[in-house]
Amino acid sequence: MLDVTNPAGPPRTSNAPHPLRLADVAGEAALLAGGGAAILLQLAHPAVGRGVARHSDFTGRPLDRLFGTLDYVYTVAFGDEQMVAFVVRGVNRAHAPVRDRTSTPGYNAFDPQLQLWVAATLYYAAMQVQDRLLGRLDAESAEAVYRDYAALGARLQMPVEHWPADRAEFERYWDEALAGLQATPESAAVVASLLNPRTLPVPLRGAMPLIRLLSIGLLPASVRELHELPWGAREQARFDRTLAFVRVAYRRMPRRLRHLPRDRALARVRRAMREQPAPRPARAG
Repeated sequence: MLDVTNPAGPPRTSNAPHPLRLADVAGEAALLAGGGAAILLQLAHPAVGRGVARHSDFTGRPLDRLFGTLDYVYTVAFGDEQMVAFVVRGVNRAHAPVRDRTSTPGYNAFDPQLQLWVAATLYYAAMQVQDRLLGRLDAESAEAVYRDYAALGARLQMPVEHWPADRAEFERYWDEALAGLQATPESAAVVASLLNPRTLPVPLRGAMPLIRLLSIGLLPASVRELHELPWGAREQARFDRTLAFVRVAYRRMPRRLRHLPRDRALARVRRAMREQPAPRPARAG
């Protein structure tokens, strides 16, 4: 059985023996380039899309889901047990009202199959960026990192046995899942808000063309078509040029900058833990 209590182990140095683990790769800021694609994939699942549309405010607070996801992923990969327990409680509180069994499709944020899909999208998007920007992992490391990703679902309500046993099994699961995706009017509205946000902080607005390009370009072609996102030879050429430039520029960045999002996320979690109200003492008698 997979060990999800310590899925990554301590980060290794660049000359450490193989295989690499989740903590060796998940701290790279470049992986954030896959965040938009992961959300677009999640929205293409009818139940997930409906739950997000009815319970998330992408229009008014477009960064909330991003920061929440970052804090959770980075803490699972790098945090200690107290930190993981803290963020898991927060995710569970946020998920508690996200349910509706009366609609079709119904949804429940505690549904292990939906959590499997969300974890799978995070893994898929991260590996797309890993392969295209950071370099393809060797087979042994790729398998070890894949196994570690199970923790993203298993730390919640997904039994670890639901995570496909290896990458070959994952490919089969992924192909079957893609075939069952379906866009809905509700998800279409969220996709429009995600790709054309109106309330972003000013410094981020100028980055939206790049974010849109990467988010759409990293999607499987079938999901682009499902969301009716235009993509042709011109967009593909721009996407390829952008990746080539980012690949070179990113490798020249200092390590502290490449790990800055991780470090800030972990600092946010530690600060939130310090600021949480102390438990009330039990009454005597």
